[in-house]
Amino acid sequence: MFETLQAQPADKILALMAQYRADPRETKIDLGVGVYKDATGLTPVMKAVKAAEHKLWEEQDSKSYVGLAGDPAFGDAMVELVLGDSVPRETVAAAATPGGTGAIRQAFELIQMARPDARVFLSNPTWPNHPSILKYLGMEIVDYRYFDDETRGVDFDGMIADLKTARKGDVVLLHGCCHNPTGANLNAVQWQEVIKVLLETGATPMVDIAYQGFGDGLEEDAAATRAVVAAVPEAIVAASCSKNFGIYRERTGILMAVSKDMSAKGLNQQTLAFLNRQNFSFPPDHGARVVTMILNDPTLKAQWIEELESVRVAMLGLRTQLAGELQRLSGSDRFGFLADHRGMFSRLGTTPEMVEKLRVDAGIYMVGDSRMNIAGLNAETVPVLAKAIVDAGI
Repeated sequence: MFETLQAQPADKILALMAQYRADPRETKIDLGVGVYKDATGLTPVMKAVKAAEHKLWEEQDSKSYVGLAGDPAFGDAMVELVLGDSVPRETVAAAATPGGTGAIRQAFELIQMARPDARVFLSNPTWPNHPSILKYLGMEIVDYRYFDDETRGVDFDGMIADLKTARKGDVVLLHGCCHNPTGANLNAVQWQEVIKVLLETGATPMVDIAYQGFGDGLEEDAAATRAVVAAVPEAIVAASCSKNFGIYRERTGILMAVSKDMSAKGLNQQTLAFLNRQNFSFPPDHGARVVTMILNDPTLKAQWIEELESVRVAMLGLRTQLAGELQRLSGSDRFGFLADHRGMFSRLGTTPEMVEKLRVDAGIYMVGDSRMNIAGLNAETVPVLAKAIVDAGI
């Protein structure tokens, strides 16, 4: 049986991590892996998370199953965090998933179940797991233009032109904030234009929001998702708690299906539970319960927001420092986009050959498409990176 299996393409980021670990240079810098790191290189456990876990350890008296869609309290807390009051709660079906990736996978299966012939529009570029999962499921992918390699901003005219080719029954996948892998984001006016196209074409939006709180703030980062969901008849939202709660290994995510037709919620909720049952039965609960405790406790929530804000401000500081250092060394403002981007990532817009040159010459590790994790830097390594970029001739 197993002799028929074929080797699958290696994960580029995992391969990069292996190269980094094998590099003996003490000056090497890891900008590849997609996790937040503090100035010491640690991915810390938030104090609010520690406090919630301690309380949970003291109070929890059972490890029995919760439910196919997870704890309803988690769904309520996350719907409020992500969607706010943009739509009535009774229009939203929600199910906990193993991380944001689990939510994405369940969303694609939901789409396939509802519309087997649906085309899914993906930004070019997008998070590599989006097309990987879609291809595995045999679903049709349509790329839409997004990143402009010249300006390192959004090719908005190209994006709108491509989205206008969508039709009713298609799905348009949008990054709610902090676009991965580019860091380039739409402004409020541009989001309204995207909403207009969605309404004209009848395509269904699917919002992937994995970095709420990492860009311009918790409420600000949710604004686009809320505007989209409030404007259209139906929407799909996949959210992750890995980054903004720092609970990567707990695999805590949620999938939401929103319909203005309130009578549809029951069937939508039953379908989400069914899909969970087929894939993994009951979703993980520990991370979801910790998140619920934090969001429902005013003291813990305030502490979490303060910690999250410090993370956000630190990344913005690194962006500003890097853009300024590059301007000083190059005598050019062509790297100003780094300060304008938001979230953990920015895409330099250079070639794979230049990325390899950075690795060989300076021990700078980033993904081949020139995506770099800003959170992999600190105040001391920013000048090192800036010098390497200028020396490489980027």
